[in-house]
Amino acid sequence: MSMPAFAFLPALVKRERASLTATVLAPLLALAVAIILNFGLYVLMGRDPGAVMHAMLLEPFISWASFSEVLLKMGPLLFIAQGLAIGFRAKVFNIGAEGQFILGAIFASAIPIWYPEAEGVWIWPAMLLVGAIGGALWASITAFWRARLNANEILVSLMLSFVASQLLYYLLLGPWKDPNGFNFPQSVMFQYDAMVPTLIEGTRVNVSLLIALALSLAAWIFMQKSFWGYKLQVGGLAPRAAGYAGFSEKRAIWLSLLIGGFAAGLAGAAEVAGPIGQLQRSIATGYGYAAIIVAYLGGLHPIGIIFSSLLMAALYIGGDNAMVAANLPVAAVRVFQGSLLLAYLVAVAFIRYRLEWPHLSRRRAS
Repeated sequence: MSMPAFAFLPALVKRERASLTATVLAPLLALAVAIILNFGLYVLMGRDPGAVMHAMLLEPFISWASFSEVLLKMGPLLFIAQGLAIGFRAKVFNIGAEGQFILGAIFASAIPIWYPEAEGVWIWPAMLLVGAIGGALWASITAFWRARLNANEILVSLMLSFVASQLLYYLLLGPWKDPNGFNFPQSVMFQYDAMVPTLIEGTRVNVSLLIALALSLAAWIFMQKSFWGYKLQVGGLAPRAAGYAGFSEKRAIWLSLLIGGFAAGLAGAAEVAGPIGQLQRSIATGYGYAAIIVAYLGGLHPIGIIFSSLLMAALYIGGDNAMVAANLPVAAVRVFQGSLLLAYLVAVAFIRYRLEWPHLSRRRAS
């Protein structure tokens, strides 16, 4: 009796233990694969691949001016990715960080817009706190629909991001529009006390980077040392075992989404109170989506995410350089980011699983 054709296809078999060395090297391998794939793409596009790679991968680190901008971009990516990673490890997939980022920016902007004459060092910390609360409140909508009605959190959170964008456009074209802004969709410029203090003199890097690093430490302590973090990880790895142990799935959903929303809202608040200094339509730059790549590229580990956020920030700045120096379209920059994530996921799959040909195994057994 002949065997069906699919019987000769290989199967993925879970390894008993993933190699620590391979896990650490996986992001570097993914970067190398992404470089090779995109090198060929740039040749097909008629661009000079050497010039593109130099502008994208080397120029962000050559000068202090460029590297300071990398550090500036690193802050919001680090904020959001640390919050998302906690939920991802609990198998709660918050894809709507972009909307939570926008709501954080809106909530934070309310203070200097409503109280333009306010003074004092309390203003920017209050903006960060209010922005973080705004992001958490926006995420709570997704948590409610997921926990109470079993709606898919991926779809709900993603759709809410588009709602957040429309709310931002309404405010900037309506009640919060700067009357002296030459009809541009933007708010008034914030007062000096509403700006996050500069961290490095002569650059735009501000104190929010230190807050993001402190949040990374808090995320590590929460996931590695706290009982709540342990429950979230158990719920993600073995939901049935977590249920038998009395761990509440609904509580895990709420906690994961609120943490992710809080971190994304904090990033949005730091953005308007930092380098921008006002609320603009361009506040939605895709940080919430890029942070998903950062979280996975960092292995969903707080320490790994610090390095992956630095890499992604460099790709942001390098991508801008490549668009100017090598006439590279913005879509090609995003393809590089996407191929980096894809290569990493493939590498992780082979770290956790091995290929096995069932028909050969049966033949050896017989």
